[in-house]
Amino acid sequence: MTIRVWFKFFITLLAIGALATVVTSFFVFTQAYEPYLDPFNAWELLGVVLWYTGYGLVYSVIAQMGFFAYLTLHQFGKGFFGYFWKHAQVIMIFFTLFELVYLRYHQDAGPDGFWPYLVAPILLAIFAYAIAKIKAKETHPRAFLPALFFMIVVTTLEWIPSLRTGDTDWIVLMVVPLLACNTYQLLKLHRIVGFTNPEDKKEAKTT
Repeated sequence: MTIRVWFKFFITLLAIGALATVVTSFFVFTQAYEPYLDPFNAWELLGVVLWYTGYGLVYSVIAQMGFFAYLTLHQFGKGFFGYFWKHAQVIMIFFTLFELVYLRYHQDAGPDGFWPYLVAPILLAIFAYAIAKIKAKETHPRAFLPALFFMIVVTTLEWIPSLRTGDTDWIVLMVVPLLACNTYQLLKLHRIVGFTNPEDKKEAKTT
């Protein structure tokens, strides 16, 4: 990856993070916009948009740091654990999903029990599974587990600052741009480095 390609990658992710955060803020922090919509106040409204854009830029940088840290961790894991690295990833995936329920429930147990705390892990797992399937289809079946690990474990680690607040609005505001950025990074990297699915090469030779 050249400096020029990396810079374009970096700027694109900043834009994705900012846009995803601003759009999400319209839904989870509607009260921040309402005073400037009726009556309409363009300057004040722009200030609110820029405020959440700043958060989006920070979330994007966190996602990028997490991605490059994951690439290092993955190589280290393969070298240290060898064949058992895939088993370690499976254990960490289940442990992370369990902690998303257990820790949040004990941090702020509500009257409805632990059932509401299952929503976030389930939605995250479903989304991560779909992205991992796409990654495996576009590259190689072996890429499925690392992609699933990245989308669940790494995203959750990046998400911790908002999870600690216990505030649902801030939790949603942060996870949406994180998932948007991580999805882009995961599905874009193999295109940048020029990796293609071996099965596609075989099909091309037979046609």
